[in-house]
Amino acid sequence: MRKVLCVEPVIFIYIFASALTRPLAQQFIYRRLWEEEYNSTFVSNSNATHCEQNKSSPTYIKQKEVQEKASVFSMQLDLTGAVPSLIVAFVIVANGDRQGRKRSLVLPSMGALIADICLTAISYFSLSLSVLFAVAFITGLFGSMATFLGGGFAFIADLCHDEKQKTTRIAVVDLIFGVVSGLAGLSSGYFLRGVGFTWTFITSSLLHVINIMYIIFFLGDTVGVSEFQHEAPASFKELLRETFSGVYMLFKAAPYKRRILIIMLLFTFMTYLFAMTGGSSLFTLYELDEPLCWNEVYIGYGAAASTSIFLTSFLGVWLFSKCLKDIYIVFIGVFSYVGGMVMAAFAKTTLLMFLVRVPSLLCFMPVPVLRSMLSKVVLPGEQGAVFACIACLEVVTGTVSLAVFNIIYAATVAWFSGFSFLLSAGLCLVPLAVLCWLLCTSWHGEDLALLTPEEVSSIDSVDS
Repeated sequence: MRKVLCVEPVIFIYIFASALTRPLAQQFIYRRLWEEEYNSTFVSNSNATHCEQNKSSPTYIKQKEVQEKASVFSMQLDLTGAVPSLIVAFVIVANGDRQGRKRSLVLPSMGALIADICLTAISYFSLSLSVLFAVAFITGLFGSMATFLGGGFAFIADLCHDEKQKTTRIAVVDLIFGVVSGLAGLSSGYFLRGVGFTWTFITSSLLHVINIMYIIFFLGDTVGVSEFQHEAPASFKELLRETFSGVYMLFKAAPYKRRILIIMLLFTFMTYLFAMTGGSSLFTLYELDEPLCWNEVYIGYGAAASTSIFLTSFLGVWLFSKCLKDIYIVFIGVFSYVGGMVMAAFAKTTLLMFLVRVPSLLCFMPVPVLRSMLSKVVLPGEQGAVFACIACLEVVTGTVSLAVFNIIYAATVAWFSGFSFLLSAGLCLVPLAVLCWLLCTSWHGEDLALLTPEEVSSIDSVDS
């Protein structure tokens, strides 16, 4: 059977299934903590967004306590799966240069399938929430979203030979990520109201099964079989040496200027991702709290509204890349995010919370552009190594960011629930400072694309 090199359907299905269960899992934890803490059934108002706002009321105190417990529980859950997920992301994606990209796609899909099956069992049989910690650790051994996206982006980079095409193609994948996440978020509220938690988790499980079948039987690989099939089987020790030496040589063997560029771009990517992940992850808890007090449908609308951010960010990348250097596109995106977070900190009405997305319309541009800039810096045979570094940074940064911001939110929700959003906006000064330094040293985005051909030419001349 002739296999195809179209990875976008895989990304579409995986993102949809994951984004469908993510907000529902948060709401499931919130409701179960409420029921376990107060031995009473959580009642959702289907027709309005209303909750207790009288600070002296016992119900108000309960809401704040559950908010804090749900925030800390989510933080602990994320930390549980972080370490195994980090190791898998680093090893699998880095070895993609030699063993192919499909492993980094199929393993996270299998892990997500296991997680959804376990969520189904916990929901149906009313099992203890403590089981989720074991589930998080086990599924972490199969990789995570970072492993999946790391393999997906490396897959795309292998197919692109033109630098502008690479930037646009990576932005398309991020567009798919955003649009599908929004559609899944919009659907999640109606799924919950229509069929409940259990059947929604079952639906997500079936989507992952379809995805796994497509990856195994229909998706080809950008790394040819002939490149690694005839190699002698490596021992575990040799495999570890090859894995880490690839990333090590990425920095060690590179010229000084390229090495500094890689480090600074990775640092910029990490710090911006830290601020953006931490701030945006609190939206659901913030919307459940007073004075917004959104129900599941409104939360779905809010998630769907974020779709416009990914769409406009993609259009921004496509348009600005024709007339601006990459580094200026990153600047615009960071300022867009800062504006949205400052507005979110003071959003006290449903309309204003929806309008938060307006100043944030371009905030996702830095993510695909920085990925593309890093991909342009390295040689073709180093794509897996650089995306492994990006994947590991995403796991570490995402996990630490979620933990830090959940702790801060739990500590500040009682006196100012918008403090975490202001902190997220303030932290963006760090990547802005790094970008300013890059500009002052005249290392512009267009220079990055010229490094690889120059180095290849110099290497060829030395070999001859």
